[in-house]
Amino acid sequence: IARNALEKVGLKDFVERNFTTLSGGEQQRVILARALTQETECLVLDEPTNHLDIKYQLQIMDIVKSLNLTVIAAIHDLNIASMYCDRLIALKNGKIVGEGSPKKLLTENFIKDIYEVETKVEMLNNGSINIRYLPNHWQENLLMDYNKN
Repeated sequence: IARNALEKVGLKDFVERNFTTLSGGEQQRVILARALTQETECLVLDEPTNHLDIKYQLQIMDIVKSLNLTVIAAIHDLNIASMYCDRLIALKNGKIVGEGSPKKLLTENFIKDIYEVETKVEMLNNGSINIRYLPNHWQENLLMDYNKN
């Protein structure tokens, strides 16, 4: 079971390696493999991409998506959530404040209400969305440029 789980996460050749010698992404995949050894139909993941470089974030989420399991995950990166999740449930102060598909839920107004940040949500050709965050200093610079003209 353990060897099969390591193969699913792309680490079948790492059986003899010590956990502490692995990169952060490799360690995260080992932790995912450990969860897979339970052979459950549902995984609960708490920030599975936390502290990982983008390569490993996408790698972990690609693996999880390919497992054909029900996955309940806490994900704070809205772009990662929109790329990999079929359904989102947004919480604020421990209460559900929204739910639905990423396209329906993650609007500029909703993100502003929940996170108090300005965004630009763009619809991509493949039907998914991309969220660009607009920091306050960008908005201030845009306003100053506008006032100069």
